[in-house]
Amino acid sequence: MNEQNPSHSMSRRRLLGTAGGAGLAGLAAGGVAGQVLGRRGGLPLTSLGQTAVPFHGRHQAGITTPLQSYGHLAAFDLLPGAGRAAAAGLLRRWSQTAETMTAGQPPDNDDQIALDAGPCSLTATFGFGHAFFAKVGLAAPAALVPMPPFPADALEPGRSDGDLWIQIGADDPLVAFHALRVLHRQAAGTARLRWQMNGFNRAPGATPRPMTVRNLMGQIDGTNNPKPTDPGFDAKIFVTGGSEAWMDAGSYAVVRRIRMLLDSWDQLPVNQQETVIGRRKSNGAPLSGGVETTLVDLTQVHPDGSLAIPADAHIRAAAAQSNGGATMLRRGFSYHDGYRPDGQPDAGLLFIAWQADPATGFIQVQRKLDGADHLTRFIRHESSAIFAVPGGTRPGQYVGQQLLES
Repeated sequence: MNEQNPSHSMSRRRLLGTAGGAGLAGLAAGGVAGQVLGRRGGLPLTSLGQTAVPFHGRHQAGITTPLQSYGHLAAFDLLPGAGRAAAAGLLRRWSQTAETMTAGQPPDNDDQIALDAGPCSLTATFGFGHAFFAKVGLAAPAALVPMPPFPADALEPGRSDGDLWIQIGADDPLVAFHALRVLHRQAAGTARLRWQMNGFNRAPGATPRPMTVRNLMGQIDGTNNPKPTDPGFDAKIFVTGGSEAWMDAGSYAVVRRIRMLLDSWDQLPVNQQETVIGRRKSNGAPLSGGVETTLVDLTQVHPDGSLAIPADAHIRAAAAQSNGGATMLRRGFSYHDGYRPDGQPDAGLLFIAWQADPATGFIQVQRKLDGADHLTRFIRHESSAIFAVPGGTRPGQYVGQQLLES
């Protein structure tokens, strides 16, 4: 991978003073398997605060970066009259602040919320929505298509789309909130907040070894996520070449808030939950046999001729071989926003999928899932957006500079 790896800076005193190492957790619900992009196992927990992810690089951080424990997503709309120059100024401020904070340094006029903490793997990733381009007098990239309607969607317009998008991740909740607070404050006068969502993942040290995380349905989730070492990974996840030079080494993020109908799900016996997903709930092994990492065999049948993995099982409908080879890198966060008036938990998945082309990635897969996936009876897609996320920057540059100064 071209993205730089997080560096670990820790004093000998800290290392010797820490009582043993801790196994580090897997990644997001509906997201990346721990063994694919997971944190390094065996590190003392005190090292977590000292871990810094470089802001600069070929790709923006926060795409293939090991997924952090806390996340914030926020979308902004440009204010009336805020054109290209104002947008460039905002991206310059955001980029400079992100560079400073991800290195563990306080930003200008700091409120000292996270003064005692190190960088804690903080990342800030920036993207542009479709409506942004007309507002700044530029053409949107061809791949940034509007999300088509899906029959099962129950979208809330006020929590969908947006001109500008920020994804924040960190291994400490105060560090994550601090970054959100500072970047939100810096948008004043140029853009207003459209929507904001908070998510979480398993805490470092919660498991004795790196493991694929379980989602809020209790299922091991993310086993088949593509690996950076897979042949052709970069070509499927990142934009390479093309007519829009400013998108080179960038990616497209699909963001969906997916509420899980947990009360209905919990009423299903475990064996029925397993047929909905296509995997054993206890260990994540596919119903076609083997262990969690065994390749799924969609042709496997029982002695009576029935499919081992049911025709409407989630892993069958979502498999690349069921979708013309469509590939995306899922890197989401679980969320819980309290309880609804009907008493059901308002909880589920902040789904984030990265791909070089949304039309041949998420959109192609979702068309299949919307009609063929048994799991759709137990989830609701309530918000949706697609953002063009430019490639990374070099020192002295800001995200989107090649676009906004073209």
